[in-house]
Amino acid sequence: MRFPAVLFDLDGTLIDSGPIILASMRHATKTVLEREFGDEELLAHVGGWGLHEQMRVFDSARAEELVRCYREHNEPLHAGLDWCTGIKPVLDGLVEGGRTLGLVTTKRRRTVELAFAALPLERYFDVFVASDDTRRHKPHPEPLLYAAKRLRLSPRDCAYIGDAPFDVQAAKAAGMYAVAVTWGGIHSRERLEAEAPDAIVSAPEELLACL
Repeated sequence: MRFPAVLFDLDGTLIDSGPIILASMRHATKTVLEREFGDEELLAHVGGWGLHEQMRVFDSARAEELVRCYREHNEPLHAGLDWCTGIKPVLDGLVEGGRTLGLVTTKRRRTVELAFAALPLERYFDVFVASDDTRRHKPHPEPLLYAAKRLRLSPRDCAYIGDAPFDVQAAKAAGMYAVAVTWGGIHSRERLEAEAPDAIVSAPEELLACL
């Protein structure tokens, strides 16, 4: 088995959360700052920087207010979450094939649990690392290395799959096989390609072949 463990990002990789992230970013910046930003600017740092850091880009003095407004809008929307199209059979196939699966996300644990309540995600993962669990976050490799440590595996035995340039950066820094996916709709294929991932795939069914 090439990679005994396969670690996944959450937003835009497993769950189709890009639209609700964008809607909540727009709501927060428009409500608090009374300004309009383009989609690309609103989503530029999603998946890497924590939410507070993302909001400081828009207004460092009002970051806390922006975060609070974002969460008030975003958290109720998790009840309507759905899988990224085609990803659930891939998870089933990996588990049936004897792989160990992990989840590594920059979301805080409380927010991930909202996704777990909406979809039967949690049962797939032997390890789950949220932003609460490490001091540093993607693109730093610490969260990925922490997941590997908890699984008692070498990083070289792990692949990390994500839809953001920060995921590729973290995987490469951790010494893991970096797989970028394009179906999340949060970051462009061009941004992903610029990070030179080990593989880039445009449909979930392609994942099994590259792993």
